[in-house]
Amino acid sequence: MSTHARRRMVAEGLGTALLVAIVIGSGIRAERLAGGDTALALLANSLATGAGLVALLVSLGPVSGGHFNPVVSLSALVQGTLSPRDALRYVAVQLAGAVCGVLAAHAMFGEPALAWSGQARTGASMWWSECVATFGLVGVGIGTLRSRPQLVPFVVAGYITAGYWFTSSTSFANPALTIACALTDSFTGIRPVDVPGFVLAQLGGGLAATLVFHWLCRKPAGEDSAAHASNPAKADSATTAASSRRSWQAGATSAD
Repeated sequence: MSTHARRRMVAEGLGTALLVAIVIGSGIRAERLAGGDTALALLANSLATGAGLVALLVSLGPVSGGHFNPVVSLSALVQGTLSPRDALRYVAVQLAGAVCGVLAAHAMFGEPALAWSGQARTGASMWWSECVATFGLVGVGIGTLRSRPQLVPFVVAGYITAGYWFTSSTSFANPALTIACALTDSFTGIRPVDVPGFVLAQLGGGLAATLVFHWLCRKPAGEDSAAHASNPAKADSATTAASSRRSWQAGATSAD
């Protein structure tokens, strides 16, 4: 494995670990301080997650593509921007990083290293929520990446923050995070028995969004040439944006 590939794997593992630590840690802190007010705890948890996600995507996104989520890596594989071998590596380090994130969060708050969650999250409404949440996450990611790549961290984080509130499941939208939350008996937990339903819904929503938005946001052939002929200044701006998008995606393509 090349040095560049190792950096990408470390970035994905580290980014996933920090994301999980942010989600679980802020959930523990929020629950302790909210005095039984679930809405206040959820507000604090969602804002911390959104802010942390922006920081992680801005700092580590250019290194690995900033997936931190097996569904995003699957989407990249389907779109052809990630090789099967690298997709497998990404998922492996994401899952390992997720467990490390649980350990880190629990250590910060004096909780047992790992603890099975007893919080029930199951049923058709929850599964549909996860499908919709993941569909939207992958969709806004693809759409923004192809039009305004520099805004991806803010758009994705904003969507996830909103997802805490418009879904009944609080928008996990991430199999690695879902598995991690089965290992914490805290505010963000989910019973291990409920994990498969969430993961299947997330995979279905992510795959559907990939197919829809890959088609929806595809530029017609010859559009760039026509734009340059009619408005050179605007075309130059579009070229710069495309260059930025390729640079961001470089972290998610195989280089070894």
